[in-house]
Amino acid sequence: MSKTVLITGASRGIGRATALRFAREGYNIVINYLRSVDAAYNLLHELQDYPCNAILIQADITNRVQVRGMVSQSLTQFGAIDVLVNNSGIAQQKLFTDITEDEWNNMFDVNVKGAFHCCQFVLPDMIHRKEGRIINVSSMWGITGASCEVHYSASKAAVIGLTKALAKEVGPSGITVNCVAPGVIDTDMNACLRPEDLAALREETPLGRLGRPEDIANLIYYLASEQASFITGQVIGADGGFVI
Repeated sequence: MSKTVLITGASRGIGRATALRFAREGYNIVINYLRSVDAAYNLLHELQDYPCNAILIQADITNRVQVRGMVSQSLTQFGAIDVLVNNSGIAQQKLFTDITEDEWNNMFDVNVKGAFHCCQFVLPDMIHRKEGRIINVSSMWGITGASCEVHYSASKAAVIGLTKALAKEVGPSGITVNCVAPGVIDTDMNACLRPEDLAALREETPLGRLGRPEDIANLIYYLASEQASFITGQVIGADGGFVI
């Protein structure tokens, strides 16, 4: 019986690459999206070329009722959720003194509360079955902090704390919880950066290039695999050596 992965924010960037990576291995794919309707349907169409079953679920992960419905629909369709990838996230560059309370709250709602909701609704079935994998997507800025991205950095640091604490709590139930901390990845999220800023970040990266979504997808898949069954509570950087 095929395993199932639920990926939040799966229509673009790292989420899309992760869906394609799991699809190559025959996983059932639950593609969560919110606003990127065309991108989500394009991904669903592309997945028809892979040995997998896939469904689209439009849901706002900051809305507890919608997350409950998404998880319920996934369980009804596939019987289990073996892997949860908390990938949805937003970013914003702004001076700390200019950040509004609404912007601060929105950053934490999407980047932290969304993962909280998804974990809470996916875990009961995982605990019942005594197995499961949760992979949270943080950022290298959650480790080091980034100027003009204080609210983003703080939210991603919270994801790291969530990962470590939850891993201790659910480890006795056979569930692993890990975190990936990408560097600067060539996705829409970083499209707002000026070319000179991207060039500077590339120069600061020892491997001399920006990351690709596939770089992160491969790491996420590894953490979901049997080869990573003794790894939990870890934060693994994929940043080309930016943070050493």
